[in-house]
Amino acid sequence: MSIWIGDVNVQEMNEKNKACLNENLGIEITEVTPGSLKGRMPVDKRTIQPAGVLHGGASVAFAETLASWAGYLAIDRTKCHAVGQEINANHIRPAFVGTWIYGEATPASIGRRSHVWEVRITNDEGKLVCISRCTLAIIDVPGQYTTADQRG
Repeated sequence: MSIWIGDVNVQEMNEKNKACLNENLGIEITEVTPGSLKGRMPVDKRTIQPAGVLHGGASVAFAETLASWAGYLAIDRTKCHAVGQEINANHIRPAFVGTWIYGEATPASIGRRSHVWEVRITNDEGKLVCISRCTLAIIDVPGQYTTADQRG
């Protein structure tokens, strides 16, 4: 049984990722399973720190992107929106330029007014790079943003 509400379209999500931070970091949604959302992000000049390894902030942005998309897909999008409220991350090992990191968001709790999502980020070898937990507030919204221009 799927946790998602309504239609889920990976191509549409990736189109909406354009003209914002997600595109700037190279974040892609790759798969939606019945119980998780998956994505990937390159480790390149956009996502590294001066020491040449994945920047922890890029990992956090990637984790929050996956958690926020997952929360958004698990609500009635005609009435509500999911927004980040809190995030934490434990950085386990470095990731290096020329590789990809992969994330999977799974629900720890899906409530009526808040969600908690766990995001596990791994490297090309499947080893844990970062683990994050993101709390989302589910808010009532009279309308939705549909284009980059409307996002402000």
